[in-house]
Amino acid sequence: MPGAIILIIALLSFPIVVGLSTAGIAALLGFFLQRDGDIRNAGSELVELNN
Repeated sequence: MPGAIILIIALLSFPIVVGLSTAGIAALLGFFLQRDGDIRNAGSELVELNN
């Protein structure tokens, strides 16, 4: 019986873990892409217009 309870808890928590890890990956990817864009366009006059 304890094995079935553990299995049910694992199955219920799986979508939450996947959703949070996907959100974390998206946040990291967005951060690094923003930083890369800032570095590549450091001398551009258009950077000041974005803010």
